[in-house]
Amino acid sequence: MIVLEFKAYGKPKQYSAIDEAIRTAKFVRNSCIRYWMDNKGVGKLDLNKYCTVLAKQFPFANELNSMARQACAERAWSSIVRFYDNCKKKVPGKKGFPRFKKHCHSVEYKTTGWKLCPDKKSIVFSDKKGIGKLKLKGTWDLWHFDKKLIKRVRIVRRADGYYVQFCINTDINESVSATGTTIGLDVGLKDFYTDSNGNTVPNPRFYRKGEKRLKFYQRRVSRKNKGSANRKKAINKLGKTHLKISRQRVGEACAKRIEHAKILARCVVRSNDLVAYENLRINNMVKNHCLAKSINDAGWYQFRKWMEYFGNKFGKVTVAVNPAYTSQNCSNCGEVVKKSLSTRTHVCQCGCSLDRDHNAAINILERALSTAGHVGTLVLNDPNAWGDLASTVAGANLSQQVDSLNQESPSQSERGVSKLSD
Repeated sequence: MIVLEFKAYGKPKQYSAIDEAIRTAKFVRNSCIRYWMDNKGVGKLDLNKYCTVLAKQFPFANELNSMARQACAERAWSSIVRFYDNCKKKVPGKKGFPRFKKHCHSVEYKTTGWKLCPDKKSIVFSDKKGIGKLKLKGTWDLWHFDKKLIKRVRIVRRADGYYVQFCINTDINESVSATGTTIGLDVGLKDFYTDSNGNTVPNPRFYRKGEKRLKFYQRRVSRKNKGSANRKKAINKLGKTHLKISRQRVGEACAKRIEHAKILARCVVRSNDLVAYENLRINNMVKNHCLAKSINDAGWYQFRKWMEYFGNKFGKVTVAVNPAYTSQNCSNCGEVVKKSLSTRTHVCQCGCSLDRDHNAAINILERALSTAGHVGTLVLNDPNAWGDLASTVAGANLSQQVDSLNQESPSQSERGVSKLSD
């Protein structure tokens, strides 16, 4: 499965219709959550049936396509299932009890309620909301895919406009010749990562660079009167700034922008048969208020997801290892050399003297090789380890996608990647 995204252009009346469809989708989703709370033993099929009841009771809900209402029920059910799973697994802390959505930014259609124009440069939404025909602008070519392969269509509202996403059921695997090399990666705040060969990639620090501009727009928002038109304009400016930073970090932007995590992950996976990295618990690490901003700014989580995605696509091995003592143990003799975070050089009595991150990357690779066995076997990752994060499961809703839904094209060119090649 891949997700292709296009910028949508229409008239102000059409944008108002999209906003109304999004509000209706939020209403249906929240109503399904309320129905589940008030009725014990409600299942997924019961929520789908309840969508029909809502359509009969509320005329504005009946205006939304029936399959779009079912997609809203599926979103509600996915949050319920996640809560049940967390309870069964006895996840510590909050279990994620389903909550009502206050803000919603998308509406999702299945196989009906929309139609592509013959030139495949426009799309027509045929339900009673009055969205009509929207022009599509993007770098991907829909001519390569049959309409039957498009399983979902989603309209997303962002700070800089509206987007249409297509979920396409197609094979994403590509054959890449073996390189015979392995690599271990140690991510950090000083450098984005240091590999087992001693090479480093600088940390771009997108949020830090844009923080001054963010504070400027945040002050403008706070100075405006609540509910005023000027406050809405200031909020929109602030949202666009946040959107630009997130696109730079995650790789959700078009090819002309910096797709940091995606390009790095693709280059690393294609260049090696095995990639080892730390199995970091980001949620626990950001509880340190002194480092939380820097950790989130680095984008380690997005980088790992893209590595797992490309590892499955290219048939390469990606191994997440336990990070315990990878910085303390000597990569040469295995002796424990305790050091604080401020100590950036590893010096051992055996004569080994390396950069702290370089030493950790070597330990990460050795630990991965002892776990994965001989590299030539190419034991692939379990698809479930990345499928729900980086691709769409057949029949699943687009809300289960990664943060960056603008997936790469199946015939993605090597633009940008050549800058990082060896």
